[in-house]
Amino acid sequence: MRMAFILFDGMTTLDFAGFYEAVTWMGILGIRENVSWDFCAAGEQVTDDRGLTIRVGRVRPDLSEYDLVFVPGGMPTRQLRHDEDFLSWIRTARDAQYKASVCTGALILGAAGFLQGRRATTNPSAYELLEPYCSEVVRERFVRDGDVFTGGGVSASIDLGLFFVESIASGEAVRRIQAKMDYPYYSSTR
Repeated sequence: MRMAFILFDGMTTLDFAGFYEAVTWMGILGIRENVSWDFCAAGEQVTDDRGLTIRVGRVRPDLSEYDLVFVPGGMPTRQLRHDEDFLSWIRTARDAQYKASVCTGALILGAAGFLQGRRATTNPSAYELLEPYCSEVVRERFVRDGDVFTGGGVSASIDLGLFFVESIASGEAVRRIQAKMDYPYYSSTR
């Protein structure tokens, strides 16, 4: 499973890091074969909303190369949802098997057209902003609609990652990952 983590200036790092921590354990623990991941952005580095600078491994790759494309949130999503150059890059993920977002990353998935006719969630502060992009805004911590997974506010990132693992692997896989993360708060849906 090849995973692309989309990063951008001003993103909220916990939106990214929680999901990343949970899903990359699939490779470390051998839950899925051939698990790999790339950090992808429009430039060679990004700086988050608190000043942390991250070097990026891939600049604007064709996202159709990936099985999972993940988009975090942050205040810049409110502008990026109108940035056609950025969105045209995100739209290259149309053939990716799974698409996921946390927080206002859902605005990016929506603006790219991936939430049309679907149920989705986002940070509670952005429910109204998400409404034009999906069929229903669900006020839940995480939502799956087909191949699209969306998570609520910032800390929902870990839970969405575990829910994603459970959805494509098993409840047992999630319990193994929870033990490694010392994270007892997620309750398996299986």
